[in-house]
Amino acid sequence: MHLTDWIVELQGHKRRVAYIEWHPTAENVLFSAGFDHLVIIWDIEKGEAVNVIDCHTDVIYCMSLNRDGSLLATTCKDKKLRVIEPRSGIVKSEGVCHAGSKASKVIFLGTSGRLLTTGFSRHSDRQYSIWDQDDLSHPLVTDTIDSSSGIVFPYFDFDTNIVYLAGKGDGNIRYYEIVEEPPYVHFLSQFLSGNPQRGLGFMPKRGMNTGVCEIFRFYKLHTTRGLCEPISMIVPRKSDQFHEDLYPDTASMKPSLTAAEWISGRNAMPVLMSIKTGKDTSPTYAPKVNKTAQANKNDAIINKTLNNNKRKFDFLATETTPDYRPRSIIIEKEEKTNNNQKTQFQQLQQLFNNMGVHPDAIENDIPLIKDISNMEDNFNTVNELRKAYLRQSDELRQLKKQLELSRQEVKELKEEIKRIKGK
Repeated sequence: MHLTDWIVELQGHKRRVAYIEWHPTAENVLFSAGFDHLVIIWDIEKGEAVNVIDCHTDVIYCMSLNRDGSLLATTCKDKKLRVIEPRSGIVKSEGVCHAGSKASKVIFLGTSGRLLTTGFSRHSDRQYSIWDQDDLSHPLVTDTIDSSSGIVFPYFDFDTNIVYLAGKGDGNIRYYEIVEEPPYVHFLSQFLSGNPQRGLGFMPKRGMNTGVCEIFRFYKLHTTRGLCEPISMIVPRKSDQFHEDLYPDTASMKPSLTAAEWISGRNAMPVLMSIKTGKDTSPTYAPKVNKTAQANKNDAIINKTLNNNKRKFDFLATETTPDYRPRSIIIEKEEKTNNNQKTQFQQLQQLFNNMGVHPDAIENDIPLIKDISNMEDNFNTVNELRKAYLRQSDELRQLKKQLELSRQEVKELKEEIKRIKGK
């Protein structure tokens, strides 16, 4: 399938869509935010909207889902940070995010119950803040990054608790370690490059090269050239063995819930897999069994078994007529029957050879008549009948074309006669 071929078309936003986000654990659930100040939750399988969140008063800058997809965090042009329950649309908490006028971004920090936002101060300095998701009245920590003008995008690695901060138009990527105690964030290092970045994407953890201790991989889109450059974050270790501390179990490709289960109110953490073996390590959710349907299915199996037994007993109770003929006569009768069948098959094979069609090429042809001696008016197979039908259809089309041409000629002659009479 090409990128130009869409599977389903979703219509609901009144203005251009700015951001989309897949649900982290539920299958076929998509979030979209548009310039109409709406967040719409979609059921992709049904192609319809599940809920519309209309609590924003201005343009939405960013949205992020927590680990199990039960909470949605957004930043808005009205400078507010909101934590929303997506199924009901209820705003659980909100507060003023960053005082600057440029766009701010937000991301959940795993299952810690905290969020990280990036934005600008009142003096246009770039900064980040850590928030408690239940209390957005004030940040837990705020620190200045630098004085550049590019918007900073956060990327969080759930497995190693490392957050990466990359500014649009910058050439460097800073990364920090997230911990449970204040000040919650510790600067580690930065990747430096002379080429500015237009945007970044990243590879899921299950695609890392464990032989070189690669823990994160960005795909950097250059601003000046049409180039996408992979950037690997590698821990310098001499051993090429698998390191359990660098590669804990990560989220697999299997969804934990169906869309209907999530819509009904169920939450579940991602299904985990081992990067070393590639096998799932966490138990998958077993769907609920409809007991009524299962009982009906069992009853159907029992009834079928009883019917089969009844038919067997009926067959055994049937009176049979013994054949007292000598065995030599029975064998002679069977040989004649086999010879007749072989003769009929040879006649059919000769018939197909005369038609130029190999009998093995037509598997579904069913004889229509028993007389195969006269081929002028009779159709012996469904294939012959189909060919005759197609041939007659072509003849009818040709006749229709000729009739149309004749009508056109008659029309032209009438017009010519009118023109001559007018003179």
